[in-house]
Amino acid sequence: MNTILLLEDEAALRRGIRFKLEKEGYRVIACDAIAEAKTHFQEQTIHLILCDITLSDGNGLDFCRYIREEAHSDVQFLFLTAMDTEIDIVMGYESGADDYITKPFSLAVLMSKIHALFRRIEKRSLPHAVPENPVIKSGGLLYYPNEMQLQIDQEPVELTKNEYKLLHLFLNHPKQILSKTQILEQMFDMDGNFVDDNTVAVNIRRLRTKIKDTGEKRIIKNIRGMGYVWDCEVE
Repeated sequence: MNTILLLEDEAALRRGIRFKLEKEGYRVIACDAIAEAKTHFQEQTIHLILCDITLSDGNGLDFCRYIREEAHSDVQFLFLTAMDTEIDIVMGYESGADDYITKPFSLAVLMSKIHALFRRIEKRSLPHAVPENPVIKSGGLLYYPNEMQLQIDQEPVELTKNEYKLLHLFLNHPKQILSKTQILEQMFDMDGNFVDDNTVAVNIRRLRTKIKDTGEKRIIKNIRGMGYVWDCEVE
């Protein structure tokens, strides 16, 4: 049985989400403070974290960074928050979150996201073939898919999980226009209807910043009304 750690300080919402999750067959550990959540995470096996951002004893963004940087865990992490501006969403992804849902939301939409995250876990656990090519080259970029490492002009570049997935998708489909729906399906394994409209744009912008894709001659080009294309040869 998959275990979900729910960190939400609004009691009524916490009870509602817990009831729905347990009805769906998940084991739920619910708490309202970061300190308690850390204790549960350290003592038990957690498969998914649902976390508010504004909490009584700290910030959910800091808790996410703790999970990624101090606990060194790649557990699926989903923010539940009323903070819905573009910069809030960017900060959520930058802290290491896998997904982000803004309040108010329906439990049906939340369950769709949760089911998608668990499908991703199942896919990740399945045996897969090792790519034949140990390095992918494109312009001054060297991508090592086996090691999930990136170098640009011989300098290492740190990417988040979502940024690596987006880069991998582009490098495997160079010169091909990828629609927003195609990108969402590959990155999040879910119907784009349940993802914030600017999710793709936010991730594209972050990846462009990391790979220094600026100016008029961009590698990642936005084809208005159609999608995005990696406009550089890949070998």
